Amino acid sequence: MKSGFVGLAGRPNAGKSTLINALVGEKVAIVSSKPQTTRSEIRGILTREDCQIIFTDTPGIHKPTQRLDARMNKEAFDVMQGVDVIYLVVDGSVPFGKGDEFVLEAVKNAGLPVFLILNKIDKMDDRDIMKNLVSWQKRYEFAEFFPMSAKYNRSFLDLINTTKKYLPEGGLLYHEEIVSDGAENFRIAEMIREKILDFTREEIPHAAAVKIDNKEFRKDACYIQATILVEKDSQKPIMIGKQGKMLKRIGVEARKDIEKLLGRKVYLELFVRVEDEWRNHDHLISEYGYGGAGKDE
Repeated sequence: MKSGFVGLAGRPNAGKSTLINALVGEKVAIVSSKPQTTRSEIRGILTREDCQIIFTDTPGIHKPTQRLDARMNKEAFDVMQGVDVIYLVVDGSVPFGKGDEFVLEAVKNAGLPVFLILNKIDKMDDRDIMKNLVSWQKRYEFAEFFPMSAKYNRSFLDLINTTKKYLPEGGLLYHEEIVSDGAENFRIAEMIREKILDFTREEIPHAAAVKIDNKEFRKDACYIQATILVEKDSQKPIMIGKQGKMLKRIGVEARKDIEKLLGRKVYLELFVRVEDEWRNHDHLISEYGYGGAGKDE
């Protein structure tokens, strides 16, 4: 049996979270069209009779403008030092840029087998796909390359079987029923934040954090209280919405995902609080579970 770790690296919005969910067959990472959705390392675990692969989704590597950004970049770099294989996930539908070059250099320095995952080929024709693959192969000698659409592909068997060949011999690292090692409260908070990303605009999504204040199981239901944090007084009424409609919409949609996770009825109560410049304070970043703090202790 083979077992080992695969780190997913790439620019923001390259499709890493979509890919890890597809590989595991369950939603373990939130997905949004907005960049920098992933703020902390998230592991998805695939277990078969012949192998167990732990896929690690990392924050998209980007030029930092705040302390949170720097923490996210550091975590992505750290992950690349502790895996057996790296998937470099790139959005094939957009031109190669400085951000791609920065990520590629980081991947090269890891000294590990690197698979090029040319993603979003559903937005490309066959000629562009081939030109893109040739162009990337000139930049680096990748161990393997896979053009695909993480969003629409139905089978990843070839990718999984090929990955297995690069992993060491070993037994199960996680119980076979586990699909993620993320803390339950962190996963719940992320489900709420996903809806904030979906429904709010401009600076609000990136200024928001979610903190689980209380979670109580009673009989067949779970009662959860959570606080959404924003950075400015002007953002609070936008998050709440007219007559509380935005906050209610976020809560209703998040509750559906949380019920699937917990397998029971959920009563979710949301609050909004202003926490000035929280993205520039290490202790708050850690308290809210971002930049490497989202694991069970």
